[in-house]
Amino acid sequence: MNIGSVIMNKRKALGYTQQNLADQLSVSFQAVSKWENGTNYPETEMLPVIAGVLHTSIDSLLGYKSFVVSDYEKRYSTPDYYWGITPSSLCYEIMKLWPPVKPLKVLDIGCGEGKDAVFLARNGYIVTAFDLSEAGIEKGKKLAEKCNTCVDFFKADITDFRITECYDIIFSSGVFHFIPPEIRPEIADNLKEHTTENGLHTINVFVDKPFVKVPPDKAVHRFHWHSGELFMLYHDWKLHKTEEIIFNCNSGGIPHQHCMDIMIAERIP
Repeated sequence: MNIGSVIMNKRKALGYTQQNLADQLSVSFQAVSKWENGTNYPETEMLPVIAGVLHTSIDSLLGYKSFVVSDYEKRYSTPDYYWGITPSSLCYEIMKLWPPVKPLKVLDIGCGEGKDAVFLARNGYIVTAFDLSEAGIEKGKKLAEKCNTCVDFFKADITDFRITECYDIIFSSGVFHFIPPEIRPEIADNLKEHTTENGLHTINVFVDKPFVKVPPDKAVHRFHWHSGELFMLYHDWKLHKTEEIIFNCNSGGIPHQHCMDIMIAERIP
């Protein structure tokens, strides 16, 4: 994908017209149009400005794959499902709090190979799900087809994708540690603003504990969260669940431990 396509996709994801983007960059809309159709390219000194306005990185603009993408592409490019197909226990908690007695829209952020998204769709929710890994998305589609259900899968990066439509339930498991600290409030605000009244956010995040040692490769390109940091981002919501657990893990074939904060929060009118 060339830089023009990246600019167009990120512009549309943010709900900007070419004129909106041009105004923020102090260029003409014709310049934006030429970038997007590939007849011209932004000057090098414009790249940091464009990246800032589109809430992304220069690497993303230029289409570079990060270490994280390569890591998960490798994990998911096997016949078996890396995380299995058993849904997270949080899916059952969602169903208890807000069963799908009416059409409810769910967004699964960082859906991996789609096990949770497909489970929720099978149980009557209208599910949209995204992940950075193309291999994960493709396996999610295959799982949905095998289960005779429908999920709207697409590829996106949580660090620079912003939602523009409202959802009843937002779900994310084991993903928020990829969000740099400086943009966490912005991402949380975007998700909260696009949640219906009495909507739920069901999120877990790995937290840093000096006495919990994880393999060195697990810390690469991940950002530490502190105990309670996730909960504080939702201080103005009703908190149904705030729990911190330490558990054993064998992913990658290396026994280790994790500490995780788990939250279910409800938007109160």
